[in-house]
Amino acid sequence: MQVQEAFIKLRQELAALYDERESEQIAQWVIENITGYSRSARILHKTDLLTLAQESLFTKYLIELLQWRPVQYVLGEAWFAGMKFFVDERVLVPRPETEELVELVVGIREIGVGRQESEVGSQQHARQSISEGGPIKVLDIGTGSGCIPIAIKKKQPVWDVWAVDISADALAVAALNAKNLGAEIHFARVDILDEKSRAGLPVFDIIVSNPPYIPLKDKMDMSENVLLHEPHLALFVTNDDPLIFYREMLHFAADHLHPGGLIFFEVHERLSGSVESLLAAADYHQVQTKKDMQGKDRMISAVKS
Repeated sequence: MQVQEAFIKLRQELAALYDERESEQIAQWVIENITGYSRSARILHKTDLLTLAQESLFTKYLIELLQWRPVQYVLGEAWFAGMKFFVDERVLVPRPETEELVELVVGIREIGVGRQESEVGSQQHARQSISEGGPIKVLDIGTGSGCIPIAIKKKQPVWDVWAVDISADALAVAALNAKNLGAEIHFARVDILDEKSRAGLPVFDIIVSNPPYIPLKDKMDMSENVLLHEPHLALFVTNDDPLIFYREMLHFAADHLHPGGLIFFEVHERLSGSVESLLAAADYHQVQTKKDMQGKDRMISAVKS
């Protein structure tokens, strides 16, 4: 089979599951993974024959893709913040919107010993007497693949970055990614909903989280590749208490976030107002919601009083 023939076959087969643009993107990604050819190189080498090993991979990948397995799991890779992460069914596929959350967090810059400020939109948050001039201590709650803490650490190497998850399987993936990408992260298995489990964690300057926030009733609106393969534990919350993780994280932050510390959440676009209200009730100020690249209310930042 020629390279271009393989690309066309992939694109045509995937058209039964995805729209034209996504089918073409997935087909290109798979062909590049198999052959090493970029889009332009694929065209130049379109008549090259796949080797027997490459044809075997092609068949394997196509079968998995037609079972709605996400291409990131099929290939064992996902790109986030310009870095290649290993992913499989133990963790969510990192989303590009979450990169925007990371950019908000790493916008912190030191302005003196014990004082830092962060620019979030037009606001400037100042923090006083935090870490007594030592490294900024950051916690990512519900780390999954480790994409958030690893991206933060690579962008801010002097920060002391921690990450927790309830899933031992997810932590194994995150630790592998940290090792592969050369990021020193403190990982711990913690159930953030369990007060005893989280009690041993230290006090932080920044807490960031992209927790489960999709109500179960929204399942019907989601793609089969997500529902069949991505871990539901990391996606869904009950319909009657969709804010459970935000509320418990704020309870945790009462004793584990320095006064003047910053908190950053990714949220469901329909629940942003409710999360803002939780923050206000917990005496946070300068609460601000930021839209993602699709114009949805997605990131919320606030300062602890």
